[in-house]
Amino acid sequence: MNKSIRRIWNVISIILVVIVVALTILLVGVRLIGLQPYAVLSGSMEPTYHTGALIYVKKTQPQDVEVGDPITFVLDDQLNIATHRVIKIDDANQHFYTKGDANEFADASPVHYNNLIGKPVFTIPYLGYLSAYVKDPPGRYIALAAAAVLLLLVFLPDLFDGEKKKEKKSGASGRAESSAAGDHQDVGNA
Repeated sequence: MNKSIRRIWNVISIILVVIVVALTILLVGVRLIGLQPYAVLSGSMEPTYHTGALIYVKKTQPQDVEVGDPITFVLDDQLNIATHRVIKIDDANQHFYTKGDANEFADASPVHYNNLIGKPVFTIPYLGYLSAYVKDPPGRYIALAAAAVLLLLVFLPDLFDGEKKKEKKSGASGRAESSAAGDHQDVGNA
C-alpha cells in the first residue's frame, strides 16, 4: 500500500475509533460512574431539555429533591420514563407533583417516591436520537455491524502488510538459497 495512502488510512481509522470509543463511553460507559442515560423523546421540557437530547441521570433519594428540581421517574405501569420539574412535594403521602416546563398544566398523576429514578445532571443535544435508534432492532444490528466493519477496516491494512512481508521474506530467502546453491555448484564445478 502506498505510504501516503497508508498514512491517510491510519488517520481516518484513528478518528473513527476515537468517535466509536467516545460514543460507547457516552452511551454505556457512564453507567460505571453511576449515571443512567435517557433519550428525551418529547418536547415537554423545552427549552431545558430539547427533544433528541441525551440526559444523564444520577440516582437520588426522595429527601434530596426540592421544589424546582427536574426529576426522572417511572411514569406508568408500562415502565415509561419521564423527566419533569417538581412543583410540589407531599411528604405525608410520599408524592411529587410535576409539570413539564413546556406544558401548560401540571401532570395528572403524582409521582410516588418509589418511582423516582434520580435527577438529571447534564445533557448532550442530539445524542438521544442515536441512543434511541441503537436501543432496539434494527438500529442495534446496524450498530454492531458498523463496529465489526470498523474493526475490520482498522486491522485490514495490517493483514495485507503481513502477507506482503511473508511473500517478500519467502521470495528473498528463495533467491538467497538458489544463489547460494549456484555459488556452491560453481565452486564444485571448478
